[in-house]
Formats: sequence, C-alpha cells, structure tokens
Amino acid sequence: MKLSHTRAATVAVFDDPNLVSSAGLVPVLALADAAGLRDLADEHLSVPTDKGANAGLKVASLVAGMLAGADSIDDLALLRHGGMGRVFTNAYAPSTLGSFLRAFSFGHVRQLDAVASRFLTALAVQAPQVVGDGTGGRVLVDIDDTIIEVHGYAKQGAGFGYFGVRGLNALLATVSMTGSAGDRGPAAAQGIVWLPTRG
Repeated sequence: MKLSHTRAATVAVFDDPNLVSSAGLVPVLALADAAGLRDLADEHLSVPTDKGANAGLKVASLVAGMLAGADSIDDLALLRHGGMGRVFTNAYAPSTLGSFLRAFSFGHVRQLDAVASRFLTALAVQAPQVVGDGTGGRVLVDIDDTIIEVHGYAKQGAGFGYFGVRGLNALLATVSMTGSAGDRGPAAAQGIVWLPTRG
C-alpha cells in the first residue's frame, strides 16, 4: 500500500445512511432523560425570542454533541450524520444551536447553573452508587479550578482571575467510583462536569 500524493487535499465523509457514528450516546441520553435534563432546561431557561424555543431539546443536543467530541458549533453536525436520525429525534442543525447559544446573556448562564445543580441531584437518584449503595464502595470527587481565556470587552461574566488573564472561571469535577479505570478495576462510571462560576 502506498500513500497517494497526487491530491492536494483529501476529505473523508461519513454519509452511510445505515451507520451510527456515536451509538454510545444511547444509554447516556437515556440516563439524562431519566434524570430530567430536558424538563429542567425547559423549566429554568428563559432565553428570549424563538431562539430560546425548546430549550430542553437544544440543551440535550449540545450535551450529546460535546459527549460525542464536538468542540465547535460546526462539529455538532455529527448528530445528524449517517443513521443518527434513526436513533435520535429532534437533532437540531448546528446553526440553530449556535443561534441559541449566542442569545445567552450572563443571566442565562446562571439559569443553566440552576439546571446543572438540579440535574446532578437527579442523577444521584438515578445512580445511587454515587451517594452510597451499601456495598462499601467508595466515590472519589476531584474538583479543580481553571480559567478559560476570553477576548473582547462585551463578554458577560468575564473577569481577571488569579493568573491575571481575562476569562471565565470554571470548576472541573471528576467523579470516580470503586472499580473505575482509575481504580485499576473494570470500567465503571466516570465523568467530568463543567460548572461555570464567576471570574
């Protein structure tokens, strides 16, 4: 086999209508739905105009996209590739999700904080091993502070942090349980939660 150098650029496209690129989202979104993510977002988010309509579905789409590896608005198109439409309904276009996020003010970020805290509480009910299931297992929570640098004077909620960098302050929380990969046992629940805070 030899690499072809005849083309200046090569593009790989995932467009088979029968394949699902992120099937691992099925149990994750089922858990999120059982913990009421969509209902909480619909109840607590008040993003104005039609951009804020169906906030719960849009928040669920954003969470699913991030879990599948999207790190930009354009990357959220992966939720509509291949056979994803057969597994998931109401996957919004990246432009719609981008308009939704651009309509956020700092107050809406605070509303999303309220959704996150209530969602984590509901997740504890759905996954009781996190708060103790009587088996004597342990739960390790590691919370770290970070600053995400931002530019522009109109960015709401940004401030100068302890490094002298203008940005948004965030907490990264990692939860590991007995038997998780960090405990050298079989894989178990492990996740990262991003909680925006004041700069």
